[in-house]
Amino acid sequence: MFGLLLFILFTPGVSELICTSSDLEMSYTFCDSTDHAFMFNLTPCSMTKKPVWKAALTWIPRSDIHFLKIVFNVWYDGAKALLWKEILCSGADDEYSVCGTLKGETLASAFDIKGSRIVFPKGNYSVVVRGFSDDSENNMIICLNFTMIVKQDTF
Repeated sequence: MFGLLLFILFTPGVSELICTSSDLEMSYTFCDSTDHAFMFNLTPCSMTKKPVWKAALTWIPRSDIHFLKIVFNVWYDGAKALLWKEILCSGADDEYSVCGTLKGETLASAFDIKGSRIVFPKGNYSVVVRGFSDDSENNMIICLNFTMIVKQDTF
């Protein structure tokens, strides 16, 4: 299946399904009104027993990525639950594969997401992930709105 990585030219407002199972459903849309060459995949599609998800990302950025600040805003059943900011690329000794990607280059990366740190109670989650090419958060280069529906409690 990994060989089926296809670019998705995405129209804003149309939801792209990441996965669905008996205990989890995930999808995303873009926050802006521009088409993107982007794909995100997550396996397994499950919340059981402290999962370690395998994520795959393919993206063609529209600007060079020498500096990248990621801002996560998480809402749980409509209430703000988390704000987290992280500088992934600073231009010096960067450890992430996204760092140094040039405008128009294809970025393909696979990484683990460890779900064991957080217990997700049953409910609806909205996660807005924004990427900025400056520390002042003025120059947004990508914005995704993930919807995660946890269908049953895992504790």
